Amino acid sequence: MSRIKLLPDSVANQIAAGEVVNRPASVVKELVENAVDAGAGEITVHFRDGGRELIQIKDDGCGMTPQDARMAFERHATSKISSVDDIYTLMTFGFRGEALASIAAVANLEMHTRREEAELGTRIEINGGSFAGQGAVAAPRGTQIWVRNLFYNVPARKKFLDKATTESGHIATEFQRVALAHPEVGFRLWRDDAPVYDLPAGSLHQRVTGIAGKGARMLEVGVDTSLVRVNGFAGRPQSARQRCREQFLFVNGRFFKSPYFHKAVVQAYEKLIPATVQPPYFLYLEIDPEQIDVNVHPQKTEVKFTNGPAVWQIVNAAVRETLAKSGAVPMMDFDGDERIEIPVLGGASDGSVGPGYYPTLREPAQVRDRGYNPFTQYDRPADVPAGHSAGAHADLPVDLPTEFEYIVSAGDDLQRSFEELSAPKVFSGAVNIGDGYAAALWGGMFVAVDLRRAREAVLFDRLRTIMGSGHSATQKLLFPERMALSVDDAGLLRDNAGEFAALGFDIREAGDHAVEIHGSPADMPAEALDEVVYGMLDELRDGVFAGAAARRERLAAVMARSGAGNSTAAARLSGEAIGELLKALAATANPSFTPQGKPVMAEITTEEIRNKLK
Repeated sequence: MSRIKLLPDSVANQIAAGEVVNRPASVVKELVENAVDAGAGEITVHFRDGGRELIQIKDDGCGMTPQDARMAFERHATSKISSVDDIYTLMTFGFRGEALASIAAVANLEMHTRREEAELGTRIEINGGSFAGQGAVAAPRGTQIWVRNLFYNVPARKKFLDKATTESGHIATEFQRVALAHPEVGFRLWRDDAPVYDLPAGSLHQRVTGIAGKGARMLEVGVDTSLVRVNGFAGRPQSARQRCREQFLFVNGRFFKSPYFHKAVVQAYEKLIPATVQPPYFLYLEIDPEQIDVNVHPQKTEVKFTNGPAVWQIVNAAVRETLAKSGAVPMMDFDGDERIEIPVLGGASDGSVGPGYYPTLREPAQVRDRGYNPFTQYDRPADVPAGHSAGAHADLPVDLPTEFEYIVSAGDDLQRSFEELSAPKVFSGAVNIGDGYAAALWGGMFVAVDLRRAREAVLFDRLRTIMGSGHSATQKLLFPERMALSVDDAGLLRDNAGEFAALGFDIREAGDHAVEIHGSPADMPAEALDEVVYGMLDELRDGVFAGAAARRERLAAVMARSGAGNSTAAARLSGEAIGELLKALAATANPSFTPQGKPVMAEITTEEIRNKLK
């Protein structure tokens, strides 16, 4: 008796569904992509309970005949290709012919579809892969699909779905990817009978701002070469944050994931942003379909490029050119009006450095000027692997005291006792020396003080005290300031309205995901309000907090950094104002460093003076 048996179609479809449909978001992705391929001008998505209870997709595309509607649910039935060669010239989303069969195998599915020339449409019903019926139905032109009780017949998979809010987030992400790829199509998303996105057909800029919010700080990218055309938007350096979700790459209208090309974008921001943050970007590549392969994975989010290293260079150069035009980096000779040929990289194509390259740490006397953060471990240069030494100071102890100070000994006359260092210190003889700096004596030491950072440290100390006491002071604005937010940011602000109110903000919803600021915390400059609110939302979204106290301190740090003003404003301070500021600085818990760990002052030793005077 033969041990090898042919699986029934229903079982084979359920197994195949695991490759195509692994969560509700996969259903939304496949069905919305089918709607786009059908030439729809308007697409509406509605789901309930994170997609478990219902996923409904409605489009006004070409629709299907009764014969095509029935055939569409057979495995490997597709209108997109007819031979293997067609795969390499694809300009559509789907082509495998697996999506509808896979979805119908693990849910209760109903479809209404009608072509424009037909008087009546067709109704198809399939339950768990079993055909339940087909008939005529009155329906508008296009296709409407209801997917109910997803994974009802695969309880093991249903059990491992995340909570509804998490699955809703995945659905929104897939919706964004398709909507961003096709700004010429109108998209609407409804969640539990409430609108989330309403994106009318329009320009690429309108679609990006519809997803990222009208307040998104983006720069336009555009370059055309004989190999690839790159356009879209890249975020300004100050818009980078720790965990940035607004990072999208598209090729020929198809979203794809690529750590390789992500690195091309991030390296364009080298020395403009810290290594711990990521910039937002929306980049669109147009290339000859024969130069790419999208038939890599059933999810079709992986794409192979024939000339990957050359495309990498063009993407990197395009973003750098955009940043250069904004004044963020030096200009490059990169004329977008001329077609350029960029040769394939030799050697390592990922932009990595050679094995012998290791930056050298500064000597001890210079350590205090490198932005040392006393609240975290001593930071090793990014290119030095863990366990390797980078100079004599790579193995400093991790747990340094908060008030640790680097002091350079220059002889017996500079030695100070522990009691003197521990005694309360006051500033005296402060003098404005220009460019936002002051010179003063502090506890017997001659120091140069960064006045902007001093104000940041003072503001942080005040805000932390206010947040701890629960009593805040609000200053009313003469004219409310309106801010446009993304859907996610508007929801985040709504969820944390109590935190903002406790800090002294009076923020009110103004419709269409916009808010109006009617009042701000005392001592907060009006011109910094939008930067403060965006910064706090970034911190709330991306931050990982050890507790309520840590959360309050992080928010206070964001407000202090934005509210401290700039060096130009600090340079205009009078001698009396500088004296009051330094007096307040001396009274703070940590006058030596800002909340980010940047030094507020630097000691000028007698030895350094001797060297200067030779």
